[in-house]
Amino acid sequence: MTSAALRRNAPALLLFALVAVYVLLCFDQHGLSNDEEVQHVYGRLLLDYYRSGLIDLAAFQYKNLYLYGGLFDLLAASAERLLPAMNVWDLRHLLTALFGVGGLFAVYRTARLLAGEAAALSAVGLLMLTGAWSGALFTHTKDIPFAACMAWATLCTVRLVPLMPRPPLALVLQLGAAIGCAFGLRVGAVFAVMALGLTVIAVSALSAGSLRTRAIHLLRSIASLLPAVPVALALMALFWPWSVQAPGNLFKALTTFSHFTFDLYTVLDGEVMKIGEVPRHYLPLYLAARLPELALAGLLLAAAGTLTAGRRIDWLRWLPVLLAALLPLALALATRPTLYNGIRHFTFLLPPLAVIAAAGLCAAGRWSRARPATTAAFALLCAAGVAVPLYDMARLAPYHYVNYNRLAGGFAGAPDRWETDYWSDGVREAAALLRTRIDAEPAPAEPWQVAVCAESLQAQAWLPAERYVVTRDWVRADFFISTTHMRCDEVLRGDEIARVERAGLTLTVVKDRRALPPELRRPLR
Repeated sequence: MTSAALRRNAPALLLFALVAVYVLLCFDQHGLSNDEEVQHVYGRLLLDYYRSGLIDLAAFQYKNLYLYGGLFDLLAASAERLLPAMNVWDLRHLLTALFGVGGLFAVYRTARLLAGEAAALSAVGLLMLTGAWSGALFTHTKDIPFAACMAWATLCTVRLVPLMPRPPLALVLQLGAAIGCAFGLRVGAVFAVMALGLTVIAVSALSAGSLRTRAIHLLRSIASLLPAVPVALALMALFWPWSVQAPGNLFKALTTFSHFTFDLYTVLDGEVMKIGEVPRHYLPLYLAARLPELALAGLLLAAAGTLTAGRRIDWLRWLPVLLAALLPLALALATRPTLYNGIRHFTFLLPPLAVIAAAGLCAAGRWSRARPATTAAFALLCAAGVAVPLYDMARLAPYHYVNYNRLAGGFAGAPDRWETDYWSDGVREAAALLRTRIDAEPAPAEPWQVAVCAESLQAQAWLPAERYVVTRDWVRADFFISTTHMRCDEVLRGDEIARVERAGLTLTVVKDRRALPPELRRPLR
């Protein structure tokens, strides 16, 4: 890189260097997510499938994990063998974050193509200010990698638009790789295919010439994209072998997840409900609550800008981003799928929304510079819009994935109103607090029995088995570790001996139950 290029790219290099420092400082501070154990077992089984020469089929009988692509879990299981000395859960979290950084780079390039360098930097900044992205960067080991692959698919589609109907083969193959990797994680990659198809149709329909000329343009465009198909199918087959073992498997996965439900509850603006009965406004309301105020302002400014500068906007270039953000949201509103954990399953909406919001903010910034009276006010509002979520992130770290904007009441207003620590991320710190309090006592004749309102391994991974054993027999439990999410901490009695707190609110509690009489040891509900 020349000195001129280095100076030109210095802000972006600095921003990504800060992101890299953040990842290195924080990746080993998080506990396991609820699904992480089964996902990692699935990755190990997929690795066994390939090591056995496709003979060991245990991966396809393991729970319902065959309905998911195994790209991330297969890579994590392989990395585990290469780095056996590293804690496997920290390794997974570092790998997840690397996917997330890759997604940030796709966002940067997309925004730069569409709206310039300032918008590119702003889009990355907005995404990192969003706790549902930067806080989830380590523990959401399905959602973040999938969102990153979808961001790359969107970038490739944006780059294709001005080059149709004869895009370069290298770009077509990159598109196939991005979509194939997305399918290698979730069947939701069908949204990327839909966005691509609608974009190609729109580009051809709006091209110059007669109806026959436009039809030829469409056919040539489709033909030029065909090399992406075998690449996407090969990667999907590699990382999700079940998907190609029978003709209807892909459709089976798609229909299963569209109405997938089980006995679980979620909360929306203070109302507790079954996950299969959420209202249509569940997802948009959670998006409005989770996005930082500055991002919401950028989206509103972008919407307003379309009304005043409609004809000057290159809608075809923007169409892939708009479809990436709005098409899944529209289909969720129309079909009312099972939803829970707020926006977790739709984390992939955050990158395109960040691009749109950044463009809105930059357009408003250019407008304000032409009017000196508004320049200082706009700058102050933007500074406040950055400072507030940064302050919240610092207070909640490393659990800021649970943060909400001030319009939704902030984190202080989240308990009993919004989903909080649904991944039980604080259990790791709570286990350390239990050890700090109890390890000084004489070793018991038998290991202490620990009940945990989470998956057993989420606590056992951080407790030495010679002194502590996680039990499912909560009546006999000597200690109880629980998140306060959905008030699970109230299920068992005990003397509270430690708590994980952030911003004045309790995330996780540790209770000592050894002194309880038998009649008080049973769960309260």
